[in-house]
Amino acid sequence: MAIVLLCLGLVLILEGLVFALAPSRVEDMLEAMRAMPMEARRLIGLIALVAGSGLLALARLFGG
Repeated sequence: MAIVLLCLGLVLILEGLVFALAPSRVEDMLEAMRAMPMEARRLIGLIALVAGSGLLALARLFGG
């Protein structure tokens, strides 16, 4: 449970930094996402899901 809380905390920190340091860039990224076809957004999401799962697997493999 501690690892889940750690991961959620790190995600919130990174998301908060983006919104705090570059809020106008967030709006630019959202506009670019709106211009993308739905299939491209879905593919980006799936790639992020696979990459995140791979990183978690590596963390468990090398971190104990």
